[in-house]
Amino acid sequence: MNSNERSNSLKTLFEILKVSTKLGFTSFGGPTAHLGYFHEEYIRRKKWLDEKTYAELVALCQFLPGPASSQVGIGIGVMRGGILGGIISFLGFTMPSVIALIIFALLVQGLDVSNAGWIHGLKIVAVAVVAHAILGMAKNLTPDLSRKAIAIFAIAVVLLWQTAFAQVGIILLAGVLGYFLFRQVNEGNVSNLIFPITKKLGVICLTLFFGLLIILPILREVTSSRLVAMFDSFYRAGALVFGGGHVVLPLLEREFVPTGLINEEAFLAGYGATQAVPGPMFTFAAYIGATMDGWLGGLLATVAIFLPAFLLVFGALPFWNALRRNGKMKGAFMGMNAAVVGILISALYDPIFTSAIIDPIDFVFAVVLFSMLTYWKLAPWIIVITGVVGGMLIALI
Repeated sequence: MNSNERSNSLKTLFEILKVSTKLGFTSFGGPTAHLGYFHEEYIRRKKWLDEKTYAELVALCQFLPGPASSQVGIGIGVMRGGILGGIISFLGFTMPSVIALIIFALLVQGLDVSNAGWIHGLKIVAVAVVAHAILGMAKNLTPDLSRKAIAIFAIAVVLLWQTAFAQVGIILLAGVLGYFLFRQVNEGNVSNLIFPITKKLGVICLTLFFGLLIILPILREVTSSRLVAMFDSFYRAGALVFGGGHVVLPLLEREFVPTGLINEEAFLAGYGATQAVPGPMFTFAAYIGATMDGWLGGLLATVAIFLPAFLLVFGALPFWNALRRNGKMKGAFMGMNAAVVGILISALYDPIFTSAIIDPIDFVFAVVLFSMLTYWKLAPWIIVITGVVGGMLIALI
């Protein structure tokens, strides 16, 4: 690489960092909103991709487990600046919220916040936000009776059989059902996409993705290391979540709350605080990690929960052209997405609703916050501030 090429490469990487960091500070509203911000910045303003290519990339990331908006950002970075571009795009988009949540965790650590009014307010915020997410996702992901039935089945299994395996098992079973029920889906004509990643690297990344799922639990048992156990829990959550950040809540809750590593009040306070910061909701892991093991734990948790996203994007891009033509595979993902709706509803009931809605006034306040978010379409950070203030006022009544 000559000096001009090196200069152009550095300029491209710096531009990726600049644009993604801007998005990291301003992208509120969850994964769907993030995709809208990405479209405005990357497609309409910068014109790094055309409309069709962007739509295809979004489709890929919707099919994969993990944080869809982060994976789209990684993919755009890869297509613009190679693997290093993907990493830089991720850092710019993610680090602002990671830093904010680690600081928040360190500020509240050691304080008795279990009975604080603002904590109770954040719990009620979580009720409104998750209910809002369910409405939007259910409309798109369970439009017919077959997928509604899968969602109801998922609710029953997750609530009546409360183990981490139940969630993983219902997603896999829903995938099998979807494979047979929706295998006649017509994809229509699709174009070829070109990505600067070889199939050899893709195979390595996919092998590493599945290998870590097997090796990490073994290392956890053999070493009895707290850090290995933490890395395993967050990696597994990042690897097995279909449907975006809200779905990671029940997985993380059942990994850390029953074991006493973090109490339920602190957990839900962090979930509420995550609504107030921009960027991907998976950065909630940074808060949990920092609550458990300081800033180093926050960084370790962030790496662990996002590592599957990198491995899947790098692994899937070279094979996406063939996969997206397979109607049967799309059917499997349709079934999985329906199960995600059921998991969300079960999470809304337990632990979110059961721990937040204690008195009638709590329910009334939750309805107000839900209406502000759904009908008045106010920004999530406004909902969070309102929740904090309202929780403190409720505590005085």
